[in-house]
Amino acid sequence: MRPRNLLLALVLGLCLTAGAWLAIRSAPPPAGPMTATVLPAGGQVPAFRLVDHSGTPVDESVFVGQWDLVFFGFTNCPDVCPITLGVLAAARREMAADGMQTLPRIVLVSVDPDRDTPDSLARYLDSFGDGTLGITGEESELRKLTDGLGIFFDKREPNEDGYYVVDHSAAVLLIDPDGRFHALFGTPHAIENFVHDLPVLMSS
Repeated sequence: MRPRNLLLALVLGLCLTAGAWLAIRSAPPPAGPMTATVLPAGGQVPAFRLVDHSGTPVDESVFVGQWDLVFFGFTNCPDVCPITLGVLAAARREMAADGMQTLPRIVLVSVDPDRDTPDSLARYLDSFGDGTLGITGEESELRKLTDGLGIFFDKREPNEDGYYVVDHSAAVLLIDPDGRFHALFGTPHAIENFVHDLPVLMSS
């Protein structure tokens, strides 16, 4: 090869290499969840026997057939529970406004079964939109569900007026339509995190 042709070939090769490198550097990162932790192999929801907010008996099959955002809390919770459920409801409304066809159901599982009857759950959930599900029941059955999903809760000692609070995990769990624990949203919860991550997770 003549020196001039060799020089042109070298320059062209360097340009192609530089162009490829710049393309890699400038390419957007792969689409994926922003804050959610995806489980590498989703675990099946454990067996349990509880009731929903209409008093209808439910078991683990209640989580089959749709995507569920599951939060463990209680209706007398002073702050974390109403704030979290409000965030989930607002995120759901925003996704609907964006044209998302399949929306996740919001599920509140009570960690205060002594006070949270089906009726009290139904009244409480009215504030968070249609289609929200409440679950309550015997503590022994509730423990089967929480222990199987790694959820903590512990009832504090009542004060002199008999009022008490329940310490509990504040994570939001995403259950897939096959009834498997698919992903987890840790605190702090923000509307934009759910609006960004849920369409990604639910289309994977």
